[in-house]
Amino acid sequence: MSPKTRSRNAKGKSPQAQAPREIINPPALIDFMMKHWKAAPAHAVAKVKGHARYKARRRMLSQAFAGDTLVIPAGHEKVRAADTTFRFRPGSDFYYLTGNTEPDCVLVMVPKGRGHEDLLFVEPNPGRTDPTFFTDRAKGELWVGKRLGVPESHERYQVDRCEPLPELVSLLKKLKKTQARVLRGLSTVVDDATASMPDADKELATFLAEKRLIKDEIEIAAIKRAAISTRKALEDVILAMRTAKTERELEGVFNARARVEGNDVGFTTIVASGEHACILHWTANNGILRKRDLLLLDVGVESNEIYTADLSRTLPLSGKFTSAQREVYDVVIEAQDAAFAAVKPGNDFLDPHRAATRVLALGLERLGILSMPAEEALKDENQFYKRYTLHNVSHMLGLDVHDCSAARPDVYRYGKLKAGMVLTVEPGLYFQVDDLTVPARYRGIGIRVEDDVLVTTRGCQLLSDAPRASDDVERWIGRMWRNG
Repeated sequence: MSPKTRSRNAKGKSPQAQAPREIINPPALIDFMMKHWKAAPAHAVAKVKGHARYKARRRMLSQAFAGDTLVIPAGHEKVRAADTTFRFRPGSDFYYLTGNTEPDCVLVMVPKGRGHEDLLFVEPNPGRTDPTFFTDRAKGELWVGKRLGVPESHERYQVDRCEPLPELVSLLKKLKKTQARVLRGLSTVVDDATASMPDADKELATFLAEKRLIKDEIEIAAIKRAAISTRKALEDVILAMRTAKTERELEGVFNARARVEGNDVGFTTIVASGEHACILHWTANNGILRKRDLLLLDVGVESNEIYTADLSRTLPLSGKFTSAQREVYDVVIEAQDAAFAAVKPGNDFLDPHRAATRVLALGLERLGILSMPAEEALKDENQFYKRYTLHNVSHMLGLDVHDCSAARPDVYRYGKLKAGMVLTVEPGLYFQVDDLTVPARYRGIGIRVEDDVLVTTRGCQLLSDAPRASDDVERWIGRMWRNG
């Protein structure tokens, strides 16, 4: 049986009305279903791991916005097609403040005294005392399994108070007359019921994004676990490369590990062979594998704590690089090494990008691709190197693959690196198959190598450990094929 009508739609209402037919339950059936169930055993509800840390984050937020009501929704499951939905993943800021991964919940921080009272609105669970346990396809336990109710959520998430979700709207109506900052775009119920204050709302989103720039030791450990699982998934792919015929087969292999060891993939898996690797965000993954080609994988497992890794590896499908592939690959590795050296506290966020770009331009000159000296191509008024490497070398990483995107430019893109930041380092070169400025032997080669790094007090620490150098990659593939 497919999991139809399992969630609420974007307006927080059950999509049951979209079902092709209504199920009519006669009173006799309802009466029969309500009787003769064994009493549920009493059991303690485990506190969410890290509950003290989530509370400290809420107190930090309270101090920053004294006197303002704050509304942070988890979001709703999204309709995939008709009455089926995508797997739910909560809004990152909501999770950052609560540790809660359930859909539809809303955190409301109401001013109280010199701080705030934290109210978590959750779906009540009447159990077998109400017919909804079998009639409600979105929330009924016979449809979706056991779930927490209001008192259980209070115990698990350690907030000041838990309230039933149906009472949220009446509270939100009152907030229309007060100063309420809202994290928008996650719930139309919340958005429609609260007065829009674009500047105030943006300040809330920006504040949370900038706080999330610095990771604590538990967050760093979660990202490292995600990176370890990602390496394992890459090794699954290497084993499958021996017999796989299509990119999509390898996508399935990678994604299986993501579900076995984590919550899911952190973003849409890129499996790009041959000239597809020259398309930066190739996600169709519908190509045919050819042994003479390279395979570019841009992938990440999302941990059960919903922190993601983001790694790219470019592998020779035959197990060995051709001379032309190796020449280009080694330039990319040289650029990545230069970027690593520039990841230091106090350096500009863009310094790793600048360092890598310079090496890439020099490599392009050495390969005979640039028709002018690298120094000329690097000038701001030219930037000719971008024909072969369009993207930036780094972005922040954490709960989101492009983490903290709401941070101010002068704090993030044009800001300074600080200890505790986690970012990617991902130089690449892409030579389109029809690019006449590129010697024929290099056309159709696309290479990206990406790792995740933690800014430390002295420099950077690699959080990912998959082999990088061309010789090491060949040995890695050979070892996996011999032992697999």
